Amino acid sequence: FRSLKLSERAIHLAGTAERMGPKPVAKKAGIAKKKVPTIPETLLAKAKLKTERRNKDRVNAVKDAKAKRDKRRLIFKRAENHLRKHKKQQHALVQLHREAKKVGNFYVPDEPKLAFVMRIRGINQIHPRVRKILQLLRLRQINNGVFVKLNKATINMLRIVEPQIAWGYPSMKSVHDLCYKRGYGKVDRRRVPIADNTTVETVLGKHDIICVEDLVSEIYNVGPHFKEASNF
Repeated sequence: FRSLKLSERAIHLAGTAERMGPKPVAKKAGIAKKKVPTIPETLLAKAKLKTERRNKDRVNAVKDAKAKRDKRRLIFKRAENHLRKHKKQQHALVQLHREAKKVGNFYVPDEPKLAFVMRIRGINQIHPRVRKILQLLRLRQINNGVFVKLNKATINMLRIVEPQIAWGYPSMKSVHDLCYKRGYGKVDRRRVPIADNTTVETVLGKHDIICVEDLVSEIYNVGPHFKEASNF
């Protein structure tokens, strides 16, 4: 009875081994292939975005360089045109003087349209009316200077405040030197020196004044946008 029981157990174990299949053979060390690690999709997306951004920046840099080069050429041409126009006016004025002299007459030029006014006295013992006119002329401190368009109203104002100011008729060279050496403008309600053409174009670009030469020409010739140019 005991031997029968052992044989049944052996048969049962043999059947279980057949169902489980053959034992897996252990792979020898060094023969198995190593699995190549994959790059995460987030890193691939970041690298792609970085490459696209770099290419876009490169294209924008080329466009900006071309735009700056074209702007410099335009400013240079405008400066040449202003100079040529001024020389032509001076030449015509000399010709008129010569023609008048030939016939024994005198040529009387037009009255000046532009004046440069500078304050030379302080605020002590000043009449309120004089103080108000100085404020209207934007002469709030000693040695402040402004360009003024001459007409009947401004000439009367200058006569009232004449003891407090010194004024005269500037030449083209004087306007040029004052704008380049002592010129200041208002940008975002701040008083900043006129250091480059960008400062002028930022504020006066809407009036077709994109460089300092345009500003000088507009002030000296008392152009249609003189008010904006002189208040800048």
